Amino acid sequence: MGTRSRIGIELSDASILSVYCHYDGYPEFNGKVLRNFYDTKEKASQLINGGNMSCTWTNAGWGNETLPESGALYYTSRGESLESNAPRLDKDMEEFFTDGEEYSYIFRNGNWFAYDMHQFEDMVAPEPVEIPAGPLA
Repeated sequence: MGTRSRIGIELSDASILSVYCHYDGYPEFNGKVLRNFYDTKEKASQLINGGNMSCTWTNAGWGNETLPESGALYYTSRGESLESNAPRLDKDMEEFFTDGEEYSYIFRNGNWFAYDMHQFEDMVAPEPVEIPAGPLA
């Protein structure tokens, strides 16, 4: 079972362009991956422009083959169209937080911000959480 997350970048008009990520959405993994490997606006944009994904960082392909480089595993790499996996544009954070994933991440002002969406708790608002320090385990 996946720990689902939404990964976005805040644009100059405060809208958020984002994608869905199915696995490893908790801050101890996705948070660290985003902070360590997608740490500039250009890298964050490149990650999001690839569309919805299975995970942000792996060296295993869809057939469990070893890939030459680690990186995101996009749904398009298993033959799905980018059109059906295109980034989503939300007008603001409130709209961004409406999709039901367990964690959300926003790249804003040169930093990643993580939120526990309390997806399984009714009436609990999204809560900022720390991305743990240090490298991936």
